[in-house]
Amino acid sequence: MVCLGNICRSPLAHGILEKKIEQHNLNAIVDSAGTGSWHIGNPPDIRSIEIAKKNGVSISDQRARQFIKIDFEEFDLIYVMDKNNLNDLSNLDYNNKYSGKIKLILNEINPSENMDVPDPYYGDNNGFKIVYDLLENACDKIILKLKNE
Repeated sequence: MVCLGNICRSPLAHGILEKKIEQHNLNAIVDSAGTGSWHIGNPPDIRSIEIAKKNGVSISDQRARQFIKIDFEEFDLIYVMDKNNLNDLSNLDYNNKYSGKIKLILNEINPSENMDVPDPYYGDNNGFKIVYDLLENACDKIILKLKNE
């Protein structure tokens, strides 16, 4: 799960999917990262922690990290939160070797619409609820795909 700073959207997606994998007794590893380095080592935004907790998901132990090239090798799927993140990872993958792994997460619920998960950082708490709901729906679709593999 990849967003800009790895403190709002991607930690939520990470926590939501991780909980669903556990609930469905699936074997998969989830992680998250940011394309930027500003928040390395920091916990998620308190508003992300709160909306996650309200929904029974714990993300407070996560710490922000920056996406690195080895992540292309380590993960089978890389979900990005928006087109800017997609472009950033595409630039890191200059040979297009991993382009098939990188996907916009909301294409799971709205295929081929290339919608962005809105960045709630500069908004109010309602933005975090909207993001949570979008990511939960997308993660439900990811779980269905994992169960059918």
